[in-house]
Amino acid sequence: MTPFECVPNFSEGRDESKIRRIADAARKVPGVAVLDVEWNADHHRCVITLVGEGEGLVDAVMSMMTVATELIDLTHHTGEHPRMGATDVVPFVPLGGSTIEDAVRLAERLGERVWKELGIPVYFYGSAARRPERVDLPAVRTGGFEGIREEMGKNPDRAPDVGEPRVHPTAGAVAIGARPVLIAFNAYLTTPDVAIAKKIAKAVRSRDGGLAEVRALGFEIKERNRAQVSMNLTDYRKTPIHRALEQVRREAERFGVGVEESEIVGVVPEDALLDAAEFYLQLNRFDRSTILERKIRAVSSDAPGAEPLASFSSRLAARTATPGGGSASAAAGALGAALGEMVLSYSILPAAPDAEFVSTRQECTTARADFLRGIEEDARAYDAVRAARRSLKERPEDPALKDAYV
Repeated sequence: MTPFECVPNFSEGRDESKIRRIADAARKVPGVAVLDVEWNADHHRCVITLVGEGEGLVDAVMSMMTVATELIDLTHHTGEHPRMGATDVVPFVPLGGSTIEDAVRLAERLGERVWKELGIPVYFYGSAARRPERVDLPAVRTGGFEGIREEMGKNPDRAPDVGEPRVHPTAGAVAIGARPVLIAFNAYLTTPDVAIAKKIAKAVRSRDGGLAEVRALGFEIKERNRAQVSMNLTDYRKTPIHRALEQVRREAERFGVGVEESEIVGVVPEDALLDAAEFYLQLNRFDRSTILERKIRAVSSDAPGAEPLASFSSRLAARTATPGGGSASAAAGALGAALGEMVLSYSILPAAPDAEFVSTRQECTTARADFLRGIEEDARAYDAVRAARRSLKERPEDPALKDAYV
C-alpha cells in the first residue's frame, strides 16, 4: 500500500447536511477513509481529511467535488476565510513510502479530470506548481472568487494551468497541489479586536520576517466575540506548534492582551504534539519509544493478520504475483473460523457448557490464528519459489539451487 493524505477544503461551513453529503461521497469509495470533518460558520468553510491509496483518493475527491459543485453557489457565499472555489483547495500529502513526486502526479491527474468532468479551471500550487509565482497558495488565491472572475480571460497572469480562462459560474476555480504535512493551528485572543489579531499575524508569518514556514492571518470570530490568529505551519519541524504559540503570546502581550485558548483544525502528527509536551514539561532526553500506546502498537503491528482488510484487498487487486489465491484462501479461512467461533459461543451455555462445543470452539480459534499466519506465509513461500526459479535459470547445473527449488 502506498498511502497518501488528502485534505480538500470546501466553501461550506454553516449547513451541516451539505457538509455531510460532501463527506459521504468519499466514504463510498473503497480503500479511502474519512479521518476528520471540521467546519466553522464564521469562516464558512469545512476541512475534510482523507487517507488512502492514490487512485482511490482521486476518485473520492472527484466524487466530493461533484457534490460540492451541485450544492455550493459562490455568488451567494460570504465568509471570513479567503476562497476562490466551491472546492477551494485540494492538497495531496505523501505518507509512509510515498514521495512528493507521487503526490504531484496525483494532483495533475485530478486536475485534468476536474476540468474535463466539471468544467472548473485548475491552478497547481505547492510542489505541483508550474510557475514559481504559484508555489504559495495565498498568491494563487489573490482576489478571491470575485477578483479571479474579473481578471481571468483578461490578465494572462491569471490564466489557469488546466482549462480555459473562464471560471465556473457558481463553483469558481480550484487550487490543487502537493505538499508535506501541514498543521492548521489557531490562537484565540482575549479580545474581539481583529486589528490586534492582524498585527500579530503579520509579526509571526514568514513573508513578513516572522517564523519560518508559517502563514498567518487575523480574523474576527463573531460567534465567540473573539479575534483569532489563524496559522498554517507548513513545516512543523522548522517551527513547532509550541514555538508558534509562544510567539503569538509574546506579540499579544505588547498589546495588553493574552491567548485565551488554541485549537488544531484537522489531523496532526503525533510527534508534533510530543514536541510540545517535551517543551512544556521540560523533559530531558525523553525516549518516545517508552510511550505505552507506542509499545502496544509495535507489538500489535507484528501480529499475524494485523493489516486492515481494505489494505489487503488493494494489495490483492494489484498487478503483482503476491499476495494471490493462497493468501485470499487463507483470509477466507480465517473469516470462516471466526464465524464458527461466533456460532459456538451462542451454543455454549454458561451454566452447563458442553465439553465438545468448548473443544470445537477452541479448534476454531486455533484455526483462525493459523489461517491469519497463512496469509503472509503463502505469499512469502511463493516469492521464494519464484526467486529460486530465476536463479535456477541462471545457473541450471548448480546442485544446491536444484535442492532449494525442490
